[in-house]
Amino acid sequence: MSGTFRSLRTHNFRVWALGAIVSNIGTWMQRTAQDWLVLTQLTERNATAVGIVMALQFGPQLLMLPLSGLAADTFDRRRLLFATQALMGVLALGLGLLTVTGAVLLWHVYVFAFLLGCVAAFDAPARQTFVSELVAEIDLSNAVALNATSFNAARLIGPAVAGGLITLVGTGWVFLINAASYAAVLVALTLLRTHELYRRERRAATRGGLTEGFRYVWRRPDLKAILLMLFLIGTFGLNFPIFISTMSVGVFHAGAHGYGLLTSIMAIGSVAGALLSARRAQPRIAALFASAACFGLGFVVAALMPSYGLFACALVVIGVSAQSFTTTANGALQLSTEPDMRGRVMAIFMAIALGGTSLGAPIVGRVADLCGPRWALAVGVAAGFGAALIGLRYLVRYRHLRLRVVAGRLRVQIDPPAAHRC
Repeated sequence: MSGTFRSLRTHNFRVWALGAIVSNIGTWMQRTAQDWLVLTQLTERNATAVGIVMALQFGPQLLMLPLSGLAADTFDRRRLLFATQALMGVLALGLGLLTVTGAVLLWHVYVFAFLLGCVAAFDAPARQTFVSELVAEIDLSNAVALNATSFNAARLIGPAVAGGLITLVGTGWVFLINAASYAAVLVALTLLRTHELYRRERRAATRGGLTEGFRYVWRRPDLKAILLMLFLIGTFGLNFPIFISTMSVGVFHAGAHGYGLLTSIMAIGSVAGALLSARRAQPRIAALFASAACFGLGFVVAALMPSYGLFACALVVIGVSAQSFTTTANGALQLSTEPDMRGRVMAIFMAIALGGTSLGAPIVGRVADLCGPRWALAVGVAAGFGAALIGLRYLVRYRHLRLRVVAGRLRVQIDPPAAHRC
């Protein structure tokens, strides 16, 4: 397993990972508490309201895409992260104080979700590409996967802790704890050895630079395939707060602790998926096809499960496939993109992965309200299988996928990728 964790040998990545996991735990605690606050305290189990919150929180990823990607390529990423992490801590503090004092209303949550989304739009591409400054190029794919492992290990801990704290002290204190957790990242950024960062020359901001990232992606069939697959899964499949909360409350009649536990159980699969990605020498689009197909199949199983325990088991499968897909897509994009375009391409990646949710979440929430939570899961089924078909088309058209019988056994053969392709 030493190869799986090889990036941790680097001092800067090790310090960053320690700070990030503390902050990520707080982030997952807030996400769980926020969904529960909207679903059970500020509305009468209104899944559409949860979808609106998600849309407001992730929509700015799309609205600010040109500026956020350009900022990650132009400015010092370490200083940019100082600013964004501090601002997100202040927003968590504000929502926490409103909730603790009993003054919080639904529109307050909407406003804070939108403001958090605006800050996160600049934070996400900077944070994703900052990993490339922490390790050498040869360890980049591994570092990306371990970064995802940290995020999902926090998902394993945060929601379960949040569920218990909501029962004991209320949702407001969960927001306040998250606000304090941002200090861990700020301290980590301070402790980095700046002379050991793998920095590259920054481009000056230009008007043409705003659209250059789109032109770059358009010329690359492999990048287009990956991002289109990501659009389907990110927009219609990664709406886990809606899927899990509505199944937990509406079908299995579980409380806050039961909801948090389901989110943590899915994180077991997410951590496993990230670690599996970390073991791969190179991320490949063939792995994306397999992960997307498993993602759709996992939703089929989840929609049919008759009990809380069996549904939880199906969530593990979804977690493995979802994280394997997103981590592999992240690594493939970063490794096959020129360094001076990486920030803009990753901004597009984050906008689709998170911003696409702003389009899909209200739709999924409406399906859950009108047809029931199990029918909402069918949207995830379509997203996974649709993405798998796009990956299959790319492999057939550009990598000449073919089936052969060799020595009585069926073999799958594809051509090797062209230079700088997946």
